[in-house]
Amino acid sequence: MNKTVTINISGIIFHIEEDAFDKLSKYLATIKGYFSKADGGSEIMSDIEARIAEMLQSKTSPVKQVVLMSDVDFVMESMGKPEEFAGEAETAGNTSSENTSENYTTTDNGEPIKKRLHRDGDSKVLGGVCSGIGHYFGIDPVWIRIALLLMFFFGGTGFLLYLILWIAIPEAKTTAEKLSMKGEKLILIIFLKQ
Repeated sequence: MNKTVTINISGIIFHIEEDAFDKLSKYLATIKGYFSKADGGSEIMSDIEARIAEMLQSKTSPVKQVVLMSDVDFVMESMGKPEEFAGEAETAGNTSSENTSENYTTTDNGEPIKKRLHRDGDSKVLGGVCSGIGHYFGIDPVWIRIALLLMFFFGGTGFLLYLILWIAIPEAKTTAEKLSMKGEKLILIIFLKQ
């Protein structure tokens, strides 16, 4: 028998296990620390809380009314680590020679956003390699697919190259990885998923 707590996230009432509540509140406090000094930080936090409430609401049903630790772990994994919410600005100054797959774009106010090379699992045909490369270089993945097909039919190396890239390039799983793959700020996804 576990002790439960009643909480209100973004106007929605949840019954949550006490251990899961502690973990979720630490997670939210860490994120809030990153946005406390930012312009519009309270709006960003309310959007993050609304997204978390939406995800937790999908995990409950008339039969299962209590949010469990596994549900909180799912939310944290989907949303990403709190350090990723701070953006890549802190790590951009600490780049080393091991980060060879870097590309920078800039926002409207000129601040750099680091792009990373990942496979795109959302718009994949086989493994998402061409979509990921297309996002990284800012070109349509169809052209990359055509180039690999031509290499396959005329040189025989297209399929082998695709398999090697499929193994070598990691898939973008978290929200932060998907945004860094596209060169977008993490704050943008919060408004888009509402």
